Amino acid sequence: MARVIAVTSGKGGVGKTTTSAAFAAGLAKRGFKTVVVDFDVGLRNLDLIMGCERRVVYDLLNVIHNEGSLNQALIKDKRLENLYILPASQTRDKDALTLEGVERVLGELRERFEYIVCDSPAGIEKGAIAAMYYADDALVVTNPEVSSVRDSDRIVGMLGSKTYRAEKELEPVKEYLVITRYDPNRVEIGEMLSAADVQEILSIPFLGVVPESQAVLEASNSGIPVTMDEESDAGSAYMDVVARYLGEERPHRFMQAAKKGFFSRLFRG
Repeated sequence: MARVIAVTSGKGGVGKTTTSAAFAAGLAKRGFKTVVVDFDVGLRNLDLIMGCERRVVYDLLNVIHNEGSLNQALIKDKRLENLYILPASQTRDKDALTLEGVERVLGELRERFEYIVCDSPAGIEKGAIAAMYYADDALVVTNPEVSSVRDSDRIVGMLGSKTYRAEKELEPVKEYLVITRYDPNRVEIGEMLSAADVQEILSIPFLGVVPESQAVLEASNSGIPVTMDEESDAGSAYMDVVARYLGEERPHRFMQAAKKGFFSRLFRG
């Protein structure tokens, strides 16, 4: 049975699109037929991060409004056999998204894929609601700082009240926490919330932290999901997140500050 996974947060700039691309690529690398859908109508960044911007002809809204077929809009990733992208429109308004249209497209995708990853836009308006409305699971992405966690807390409330599952009194959307741009050295000196602090505030199952990393920027600029580089800290962190989502036990990494040597401590270096 296919699972629809919303990647959401409320606040912009926390790494939702990076997480959507990395998570979808991670699932595909594990052998699951996966599609990642861009709901950020009007901006459309997922295709850039996935490195397929020149191949976009039809998009999600074309399919919703019967201006093109799903087959025409789906873009097959050139690196991973099991990975596909359904891009957003760059020229239309979010008001062109309809829940009825989204339901129909997701229904078609459920017949063809094992996992459908929905990249939500920032905010709590129509695009974000459309991305989460039919979700079975949700990755709540947050940075370890107060305003980001507060916005994520509001999204958790919406997942429990403004989704199809909530309205029909079905089993609730399964929520999972992913903390991005984590720097244990800054946590240690009180400049960031700790992972434990964020978990205490949001009280949802924790999949792990993704460290602040140059590898994320390099991967995005190259049009490659960061999970394609498992040698990088961020790439391996996202693969841990995928494994935990799939029910595997993995020790949490990247959460402890590096221990300083004797001379560093002596000179406070």
